[in-house]
Amino acid sequence: MKTTEIGRIGEEAVCTFLQKNGYKIVCRNYRISGGEIDIIAENNEYRVFVEVKTRKSSGAVKGIESVTSGQQKRIICTAINYDIEHESFLQPRYDIAGVVLKSGKVVSIDYLENAFDATGLDMIF
Repeated sequence: MKTTEIGRIGEEAVCTFLQKNGYKIVCRNYRISGGEIDIIAENNEYRVFVEVKTRKSSGAVKGIESVTSGQQKRIICTAINYDIEHESFLQPRYDIAGVVLKSGKVVSIDYLENAFDATGLDMIF
């Protein structure tokens, strides 16, 4: 199975998970030069920027543990760009979803709300 297919399966599963938990998916695979956000979802309180990491069950590192500070910076900068383009009064939040596949099927989703923020990332604009 190709990496893009693995990622697509994971993103679909997380979208379903979010919708079941009261979120509306407003954008998928939002891209700008230098950054991408897998899923942007909203509820009555939050605009959630979700990084999805999908792994095969044999993977050594959990998906939620693999988001580096550099990736966090790029996600936050990309999210700020999205917020400028799509004004909202919702509180932004940065989540990570770790999806595990076995034989092409989702076996688990680890979902970490408020996984990171801009604190300590030395954001320069």
